[in-house]
Amino acid sequence: MPLVVKSMIVSILFVLVFVVVVRWRAASREANVEAQFPATGQFVEVDGTKIHLKVIGQGPDLVLIHGANGSLRDFTFSLVDRLKADFRVIALDRPGLGWSDRPSGYGSVFNVAAEPPALQARLLQAASDKIGVKNPIVIGHSYGGTIALAWALERPDQTAGLVLLGAATNPWEGELGWLYRVNSSLFGSLITIPLITALTPRGTIAKALGEIFTPQASPDGYLDHISAHMTLRRSTQRANAQQVNTLKPYIIQMHTRYSSLTLPVEILHGTQDIIVPLEVHAKPLSQQIPDAVLTRLEGVGHMPHHADPEATLSAIHRVAARAGLR
Repeated sequence: MPLVVKSMIVSILFVLVFVVVVRWRAASREANVEAQFPATGQFVEVDGTKIHLKVIGQGPDLVLIHGANGSLRDFTFSLVDRLKADFRVIALDRPGLGWSDRPSGYGSVFNVAAEPPALQARLLQAASDKIGVKNPIVIGHSYGGTIALAWALERPDQTAGLVLLGAATNPWEGELGWLYRVNSSLFGSLITIPLITALTPRGTIAKALGEIFTPQASPDGYLDHISAHMTLRRSTQRANAQQVNTLKPYIIQMHTRYSSLTLPVEILHGTQDIIVPLEVHAKPLSQQIPDAVLTRLEGVGHMPHHADPEATLSAIHRVAARAGLR
């Protein structure tokens, strides 16, 4: 057998072994983290799609929608406990993240399509309907702010008000980073995502989390509470990359409709938010919605509900009062 052929066979065998090892390692890490951080709420099925949500407290309904690459655990770290005495709080995992499924037609290894914000909003609304949610205040952080706006646009007369925290709401210049483009592609689904799942160390996750909180530090215990390795599951990475990478065209469509919203809206945005800049998103939004109030949080980054929880609570109670719920 020629040496070249032998070399090719050895190379192919090496690649195959490497692929098997990576996939085994990825599956093992996923199984471990899912066993360590099981679902904490209940599941509601909507047309065959399981949506995970957690209900705490009593009072007017208050819906919490988390941001990109997150889960409802972001809110249960501290915010929910501070709201449950005054509201019935419903924290939801968005489709494909946390413990929620993606709807039919999305989520396979070979399918790179992403759920539009309106579809995500309708799924969360249908799940909320099944537990009796009526006329809620809807809170959305970051990407979740887009879904909160989609919720209001879908049901303008059945939404009491909005609180938007560092929310992505308006078109921006340029494109997102290369990793979103790669991971939302077929190549990313097959190659880079399994590698990330299998090989990413805890220190890298902690560093990425620090960048999200900057210039503040993440709270003590936050990394462990949110079960950050859950975000590294292959299915979660695919959902997040595909949803984020396709968001801009939907926002371009949505932002022309904001002026039709007449409900009370409170916008909280940090002046040092470098992920979703205030001048690009919050400032124009405050002029697009007739009954919107913008609160600029000086020196705060992309996590206002952690950096300034008192301002967040005040905004929620203001919306409740403006909506006649208090």
